[in-house]
Amino acid sequence: MTTRLLAVARHQTVLLRRSPGPVISYSVMPPMIILLLEPIRSRLAPSGLALSGQPAIGATAAAALVMFSLFMAGVVAAGAVNERAWRTAERLRSTPVRGVELLAGRSLPMVAVLLVQQAVVFGFATAGYGLDLRTHWVALAGVGLGWAVCVLGCGTLLGALVRSQAQLGVAKDVGALGLSGLGGTLVPVGALPPWAQSAAPFSPAYWAMRAYDGVLSPGAPGAGPAVAVLLAVGLATFLAALARPPRS
Repeated sequence: MTTRLLAVARHQTVLLRRSPGPVISYSVMPPMIILLLEPIRSRLAPSGLALSGQPAIGATAAAALVMFSLFMAGVVAAGAVNERAWRTAERLRSTPVRGVELLAGRSLPMVAVLLVQQAVVFGFATAGYGLDLRTHWVALAGVGLGWAVCVLGCGTLLGALVRSQAQLGVAKDVGALGLSGLGGTLVPVGALPPWAQSAAPFSPAYWAMRAYDGVLSPGAPGAGPAVAVLLAVGLATFLAALARPPRS
């Protein structure tokens, strides 16, 4: 099982190396968003609208990361769509590789990509804005891993649902912007309209922001419950994708 899983992971790594554009874009764009949003969130913080009193730069870095991590779900989904278009999915189903091994093998390289994305974003916030993570980096890595599992699960299910790259493009863009905005990445949840505040907990981005807030905000209750929700969402979406009948 381990050999087959690693073979799939190596194949996925090769595909990512051959088409690195989306991964590079979604890693470079969060620092650009930080440059734009940090002054705005700094002005909102004194009014009580910032998440749990979290320092503005920590909230801004988390918001930029969460938003573009959701776009990474499209990279995960694109792998499944491409395999169907190239007819390699049919060949894989004729091999001893089982469905769970295929999903896990596809996911392993993306876990590394998402953790590197986190390092880039928080590294930029640390170097450019003095965000102090010396006592938080272990907990931050744990939150990042939980969020990566959630993003990978959502991307895997998205890849199982859409039929073409055109459908994927629409679903990825609308879904990522809608879910991230609802979760408080563009403005804090407290600044959203009442109906959006009520709907926010249905967005995984909301729980990701709560998890990062639990690590970065002094006096916050902690990230454990929010990370548990992220892991549950990731597991549920993985299982839903695995249970869906294969498409040719």
